[in-house]
Amino acid sequence: MKLIKLMAVTASTTALMASAAMADTTLNALFMSQAAYSEDNIKSMTSAFEAANPGTRVELEFVPYEALHDKIIAASGAGDDGYDVVLFDVIWPAEFAERGFLTDVSDRVAADLTSKIFDGAWTTVEYDGKRYGMPWILDTKYLYYNTEILAAAGIETPPATWQDVLAQAKVIKDKGLVEYPLVWSWSQSEAMICDFTTLTAAHGGVFFDDGKPAFETGGAKAALDYMKTSLGDGLTNPASLEYFEEDVRRVFSAGDAAFAMNWTYMNSLVNDPAESQVAGKVGVMSAPGVSGVSEASAVNGSMGLGIPANSPHADEAWAYITHLTNQATQEEFATLSLPIWKGSYSQSAVTDGQEDLVAAADKSIAVMYPRPLVASYTEVSSILQKHLHGALLDQTTSEEALGNAAKRVARIR
Repeated sequence: MKLIKLMAVTASTTALMASAAMADTTLNALFMSQAAYSEDNIKSMTSAFEAANPGTRVELEFVPYEALHDKIIAASGAGDDGYDVVLFDVIWPAEFAERGFLTDVSDRVAADLTSKIFDGAWTTVEYDGKRYGMPWILDTKYLYYNTEILAAAGIETPPATWQDVLAQAKVIKDKGLVEYPLVWSWSQSEAMICDFTTLTAAHGGVFFDDGKPAFETGGAKAALDYMKTSLGDGLTNPASLEYFEEDVRRVFSAGDAAFAMNWTYMNSLVNDPAESQVAGKVGVMSAPGVSGVSEASAVNGSMGLGIPANSPHADEAWAYITHLTNQATQEEFATLSLPIWKGSYSQSAVTDGQEDLVAAADKSIAVMYPRPLVASYTEVSSILQKHLHGALLDQTTSEEALGNAAKRVARIR
């Protein structure tokens, strides 16, 4: 009898240990260490998730945005050792869906969520009628301006159009207030493409027409001409040709620029005395339009969270994504990235202290313009980056740069 009881206890203990082992899950999650939520934000969100889900632990990995795409692709061949949750850009779902890198989660998304989240946010994770994740970062680039410099130049109102931006920048430069009033992230990178897209949208341009490149003329050419003019007239800091977003923030925060284009996250940091010399002297607005063409302009710079197709922990990964993207979590961390939820914009936790940003977002979200939503986007972007950058370096004219880019893009489409 004692032997039987001992065997029963041993079997019971073994079963409990096996059950515990099965319950303990480690998720590998990939994020970027650039713009939007900070690493500390994401770690805090993750700690709250782990506390509420004691059987699940999350290993976080942070990489620069420029490494994110290739990391996701490389891990797709790693089997169970790949990622369980990945952050992806709005420009990648077409490629990732067609190549089978992301899991279709359409059936996991509750039907009542569709109307509660901005349409522009949903486009971040949709392709061919399916959803490949949850939108998380609802973002675009805003125009930041130094109110003290504008006042010293006798400028009473911020610019209403992109033409006004150059006119005001010239006044500021002529008065000797700053050497280069404008600063941008125009390194040969995706950051430059985002600014080019904003300006293309403002000028009424398009990337493709009936599936063929259409960016060598019209609004896209006007956008590149605008960029070149700002450099040629000495209004844009020439170092912008090497800058990323954090470089823009650094220059603007030092008081060395009157205007800067950057993402939501900069608003909080440039108004933090510990991070900025211009705290309390910053205005933010939606990127302006072009007289007779548009009233505002914005690039869709949103990002989503998805489950790689090779993840062995899809259920736990979805629970983690649900936690990161829920309304309460986003409202708690709304200073570096505004929520995807329509209802959040009436909450004091979101609006207090950043009323100007919320007002700018209200205008910008409505006009967010996409970069080309094609499966070959990475190649298209690379071609554009090379030729646009060459034009900005005065190696070619706008016509030559965009014409050559269009010919190359046509060959891969």
